Amino acid sequence: MNATEQEEKEYLEEIKEKLTLAVRRVDNAVKQFSTELRQKKEYIHENQSGMDEADMVAADQSINRMALTGEGAVGRKRRLLKLVQSPYFGRLDFGAKNQPAVPVYIGVHSFFDEQQRQNLIYDWRAPISSLFYDFELGEASYATPSGTVQGRIELKRQYKIRDGRLEFLLDSDVNIHDDVLQQELAKSSDDKMKNIVATIQRDQNAVIRNEEATVMVIQGVAGSGKTSIALHRIAFLLYRYRETMAAKDLLIISPNKVFADYISNVLPELGEEHLPEMGMEELAADLLEGRYQFQTFFEQVTALLERHDAAFIERIRFKSSFEFLSQLNQYLLHIENNYLTVTELRVGRTVVPAAFIQQKFRTYHRVPLLKRFALVANDVRAHVRDAVGRKLTGQEKGTIGEALPRMFRLHQVPELYRDFYHWIGRPELLKMHPGQPLEYADVFALIYLRIRLEGLPGYDHVKHLLIDEMQDYTPVQYAVLSRLFHCRKTILGDVSQTVNPYSASSAETIERVFPQAEVVRLYRSYRSTLEITAFAQRITPNPHIMPLERHGPAPAVRQFGSRDEELQALGQLIADFPGSGHHSLGIICKTLRQAEQAFEALEAAGVYLLTDESTKFKEGIILTTAHLAKGLEFDAVVVPFVSARVYKTEVDRSMLYVACTRAMHQLTLTYSGELTSFLSA
Repeated sequence: MNATEQEEKEYLEEIKEKLTLAVRRVDNAVKQFSTELRQKKEYIHENQSGMDEADMVAADQSINRMALTGEGAVGRKRRLLKLVQSPYFGRLDFGAKNQPAVPVYIGVHSFFDEQQRQNLIYDWRAPISSLFYDFELGEASYATPSGTVQGRIELKRQYKIRDGRLEFLLDSDVNIHDDVLQQELAKSSDDKMKNIVATIQRDQNAVIRNEEATVMVIQGVAGSGKTSIALHRIAFLLYRYRETMAAKDLLIISPNKVFADYISNVLPELGEEHLPEMGMEELAADLLEGRYQFQTFFEQVTALLERHDAAFIERIRFKSSFEFLSQLNQYLLHIENNYLTVTELRVGRTVVPAAFIQQKFRTYHRVPLLKRFALVANDVRAHVRDAVGRKLTGQEKGTIGEALPRMFRLHQVPELYRDFYHWIGRPELLKMHPGQPLEYADVFALIYLRIRLEGLPGYDHVKHLLIDEMQDYTPVQYAVLSRLFHCRKTILGDVSQTVNPYSASSAETIERVFPQAEVVRLYRSYRSTLEITAFAQRITPNPHIMPLERHGPAPAVRQFGSRDEELQALGQLIADFPGSGHHSLGIICKTLRQAEQAFEALEAAGVYLLTDESTKFKEGIILTTAHLAKGLEFDAVVVPFVSARVYKTEVDRSMLYVACTRAMHQLTLTYSGELTSFLSA
């Protein structure tokens, strides 16, 4: 062991002692609080009769204050215990202009030593920590609220500390992360997404720490870490704005419950609370107030995978276009200008002139169209009351209330939505029948019209919205989100990983809905080996992808004489897996029906079937569909049934690409009959 390593080990022990002492202090504080709290409650209980209202309020407030302090202490203890396991991952010796360099240790949380009155560990999100991600040795600077600090970095060191033990340290004058990154990536994936604070790259750091963008769009290739970066960005913003924003003020729109579970421990690992999340369908059900049954996105994609219906594809393609949103907006202008025919109104002997009514309608031009009738009715009632000099009878009020809506051609949003298709001369594009579920492509168009015509309450309590898998949402869905959420947004995804190519949005499309968006493109891929990446490129070429130099076995494409032989081989792959040295295996089918049939045929112990109803991500061997595996990663992946009969349409191609790009170290494809043309090329 060299002297440097010896010194670092001794320093680590010192820090761990201080952390352990701090844990003890917090423990005592918590005990003291709970004793005081109990005494206070007993005191109130015994003296209730002699206390007036002000006393009671004061007592209540002090109990709440104590409880809050206690909760704060419990959170602090949780953070300290995490630091005892792994206090820091980086160090840099930085000297500001003309000052000697001092060591700055960087960890997942900060640690302030009360005795020495100094910061011994800096939070990775602190301004000074950005030096670690943005600079090598030499001249460096970082931004603080009071201005930029210039100086020099004289040493940069990276550590791997696990369970309180120093596993290795690296000094670096070149980019430090590469060695550590290689080590991290060569490891197996465990059951959840991990934090990447030790290996954040410079381009990623810029995205994480961006405070200016009101809408940030991250277009990242498969395996570029975009979801992880977005979650670290959220953690950074929570740290930066901790006075005004808490985890409960954010919302993640996630593609499914399994994905939400998969990413669920990144933020707690970074010391932040779990974030509220919701799927697009939940949002739709909320906004339609349960009045309509509708097809889910998963059901839409399943229908596309199971049968090629040209009319269905045409409906989806049209309703996913930017053109569709423009035409809906033109239609709204059209009905406002043409569907209202104002005439004079007789109430008893009083005549309300058409010009008066027309002028009142104009006054409320900012109010959603169908909401204006009630407001104008009130104005007309006041006008008649002044004219006759008495209160109006119920019948007179009723006459006014009924007469005004009759001046407008249609009154219900669904009627207007149907009328829209007649107006554009394409009535065949709407399949809306009573008692039948709405097609998924109609759900957000209907919601959009409701917002514009009736108004819907926004989600004003949300202070930051995170949207993942952006390519799966359409312009009309973004238009709805932009009207409901007025907060800042981080939107991320990958155009190449669409599960429905007929309804995919690109970063450019999203920019048209959010002209103020700042777009960042991430081309470097960290997940798969070069061999797996090159193989996936043959299915869907992406000239921009830059894989990290990491090698492994070439993907294997294996042919079998029959489906039974193929299933037998699958069974064998499952049986051999525990001895493979890998932790996770994904068996990824095209459709859920296929996955369910394979699951029944295999009857293998330890295989977990992941469906659209699943809510948890389990470690080990998972059997699922490409749609549900999106965003997940596995050490090894098997894609069965890659025959020409199964993979033939554009949607199928997308699914095959998504399935293959889930693999980190090993990829195997199996088929019987003829190989799909996507692989034989």
